[in-house]
Amino acid sequence: MRSQQNIEQFGYRQELRRGVGQTDLVFYGLAFMVPIAPFAIFGTVYAESGGMPALAYLVGMIALLFTAASYAQMVKAFPLSGSVYNYAGRGIAPPVGFLTGWMVLLDYLLVPSLLYLVASVAMHASVPEVPVWAWVLIFVAVNTAINLRGIRMTVKLTRIMIIFELVVLAVFLLIGIWALLQGKGSGFGLSPLFDPETFSWPVMFAAVSVAVLSFLGFDGISMLVEESTGGSAQVGRAMRLALVLAGVLFVTQVWVAALLVPPAGLPAGASDTAFYDVAAVAGGEWLRHLTSAATALSWGLANTMVAQVAVSRLMYAMARDRQLPSFLAKVSVRHSVPTNAIVVVCLLSAGLGIWTAGLRDGISLLLSLVNMGAMVAFIVLHVSVIVHYSLRVGSDKVWSHLVAPLIGAGILVFVVINANVLAQFLGLAWLVVGVVVMAVLYALGRRPAVRGMPVGSGSK
Repeated sequence: MRSQQNIEQFGYRQELRRGVGQTDLVFYGLAFMVPIAPFAIFGTVYAESGGMPALAYLVGMIALLFTAASYAQMVKAFPLSGSVYNYAGRGIAPPVGFLTGWMVLLDYLLVPSLLYLVASVAMHASVPEVPVWAWVLIFVAVNTAINLRGIRMTVKLTRIMIIFELVVLAVFLLIGIWALLQGKGSGFGLSPLFDPETFSWPVMFAAVSVAVLSFLGFDGISMLVEESTGGSAQVGRAMRLALVLAGVLFVTQVWVAALLVPPAGLPAGASDTAFYDVAAVAGGEWLRHLTSAATALSWGLANTMVAQVAVSRLMYAMARDRQLPSFLAKVSVRHSVPTNAIVVVCLLSAGLGIWTAGLRDGISLLLSLVNMGAMVAFIVLHVSVIVHYSLRVGSDKVWSHLVAPLIGAGILVFVVINANVLAQFLGLAWLVVGVVVMAVLYALGRRPAVRGMPVGSGSK
């Protein structure tokens, strides 16, 4: 099998079980992104975008389609778990790979904690007798038990959750459109997509820096390349398909939600519950509770389930290269999953979730950290394509290996520049910590290195 031979050429054994097809990969990506993800952050995106959330999500999807194209190129050259850690390390240099893996680790380690916290806060609002920290522990325990059973169990359950989320979304859209026809909200119009009175690129990219949270996870598909039945080509197709499907769903739902916002605008301080408020405008309190409960279940179960899969694979990949403790590379013989990495993610998620549950702005803090780590890693990904294909291999595919990565990187740089100042500061602080860790590794004689770099990786 060609994919397995590729792995062995890089000096690794095929330890993870190949049983994930293209449909499974698309469902996995959708589950990671969550088809109803905008429910939770609609108010923030609406306010940041000057009332144009549909445009913010559309720009975000276009920007990340360039990123998906770069992922497809690099997963073809290096069909290994570890995602941007491997692509930057092999495409540019091992130290760059370590620092990129460190930055995306910020994203992948904190995403489960963020999702658990959002879901737990929503569940606490419905069942106040159970404290937020207790809901965190419940969600962590359920997801860890499922992931320890193997990737097939995870894939089956994500399909069920995706169907549930799509049903809830369909209900909201049907009732929302009917409410607009009845004269509720501000009526039909194009203002959620473009409003000349409030539009400016800095405003839009500030909103995009928040909206991209909903898309984070499409890149997690690349983590399953060693478990994919069709190898790198299948992974590349699945990433693009999942991203486009999610983008269409996101733009549609925030467009309808924005039109349901009363002419007076959103109430001050209502950003966290804005979507549920407009759902109530459309269909009454039952629709408010349905959308909020769906958000809790999708973020707390479906999304965190696949997020835990992604971060455990990243830790597994870095550990087998001795960039993280070697015990994280242990794979269960029975279930073919990185057991120790999954357990460590469980403990970290529980600890961070309980700690941030006690903070007044815990969700905002985690949101800032998650987005910045991902954006920096994506920029390095684009650079990896240029360095590996255009400079090292000498590819003559100018669009795929030079122009498209440059455009993708340029858009993301502008997003980072216009991001929240706190996000910029925390992202830089995490990078500095990574540099210190790398310096310690050098001092211990464990300088970043990657195994089995075959001559002529990639293609012209």
